[in-house]
Amino acid sequence: MKDYITVIGAGLAGCEAAYQIAKENIKVKLYEMKPRKYSPAHSSKNMAEIVCSNSFKSNLHTNACGLLKEELRILDSLLIKVADESAVPAGQALAVDREMFSNKVTQYIKKMEYIEVINEEVGDNIHLNELIDDGIVIVATGPLTSDLLSKEIMELIGDNDLHFYDAAAPIVTKESIDMNIAFWGDRYNQERAKDEDVELWKNRVKGIEKSDYINLPMSKEEYENFWNALVNADVVELHKFEKREIFEGCMPVEVMAKRGIDTLRYGPLKPVGFTDPRTGYRPYALVQLRQDNTDGTIYNIVGFQTNLKFGEQKRVFSLIPGLENADFQKYGVMHRNTYINSTKLLDATYNFNKNKNLFFAGQITGVEGYVESISSGLVAGLNAVRKFKGDTEKNEFNESTMIGALAKYISTENERFQPMNANFGIIPALDEKIKDKRLRYEKLADRALKLIKNKV
Repeated sequence: MKDYITVIGAGLAGCEAAYQIAKENIKVKLYEMKPRKYSPAHSSKNMAEIVCSNSFKSNLHTNACGLLKEELRILDSLLIKVADESAVPAGQALAVDREMFSNKVTQYIKKMEYIEVINEEVGDNIHLNELIDDGIVIVATGPLTSDLLSKEIMELIGDNDLHFYDAAAPIVTKESIDMNIAFWGDRYNQERAKDEDVELWKNRVKGIEKSDYINLPMSKEEYENFWNALVNADVVELHKFEKREIFEGCMPVEVMAKRGIDTLRYGPLKPVGFTDPRTGYRPYALVQLRQDNTDGTIYNIVGFQTNLKFGEQKRVFSLIPGLENADFQKYGVMHRNTYINSTKLLDATYNFNKNKNLFFAGQITGVEGYVESISSGLVAGLNAVRKFKGDTEKNEFNESTMIGALAKYISTENERFQPMNANFGIIPALDEKIKDKRLRYEKLADRALKLIKNKV
């Protein structure tokens, strides 16, 4: 075994992983292609460059990302420490001076005795298979992984398990869906069940006998109100380098809607094969929700890949009957994003199943967001240390913590896997049922922090 651990990528996840390794007095070779080469979205020579918003989201424990940050603080995360040191006024959120943040991270990493920074692109003169040959490697190259390294990752994991754009629909919690309006049922099977077995049909509608989908029927007036709001909503403008490949992959729901008022009714909102149990007739349009995790606590809105701004998604999609009070755990996105099908490839420590010398971290694993990337880097780093020391027991985090819930989500088999951010919908429910959402989240957070503190 080589006497060092290799980390590829000096972004948020890579720097966190390198720090966690180096503080154990283990040598790290940290590969970063900047400033020799830049991705289409990067421009700073510094590490941990923040490209989009400067917000690390809420600091409140009753917010999922706030809980995740507090877990990371307890576990001595370098990146969260630097974010706190670089904070600018942002109310209850943690926002940073992006230049100060990147500068500080770079200085911390460069000052660490056991970290050697190598400014070279892996996939050019040095190759991934060479690095993992008798050596431990963490790939943390982010959503804009270079073409050369992407090709080598693809050869390693398989052509079908590397994705180059993220077209994800919004996700809501099941408990926030109004089941007085919604009903269970698969297309056509719902009508057949009604004809063949009245009790079976009734049970499906009530959710006693569950099918694959929750359905939200719409009247003509409800549909036209929703359509008008959708086609006039504000969208996020894509970067030039994103547009071609994303729009070749799929079409945003708002673009489809602008092709004509009835286009959605012949596409993702097609009502054919359903009967609205409230009226006994086929609805004018119908929105379907599909289960998104193994516990059945979160559902995605089928066919609603979108470029709408997050606030607009909340406003417009809440016009859908049954989603008036929907708790959005993730908003829809469409952007350039290189990520692997982690549910088939990684375990809950971000370790590659087919080669235990290899770990992945950051958004390339399918975690989404700054803090989530830091979390994956910390877990991968801690477990690379154990692997290096010959410890066969892995450092897994309880799924009732936000760190553990994210790790479980990306490592649990899911045919429709899409990137995920921190949210309470992926954490196991409490033993007691609490209707007040704020109080419920507070108790979930208290449980998680207790587990993290017991682990330190």
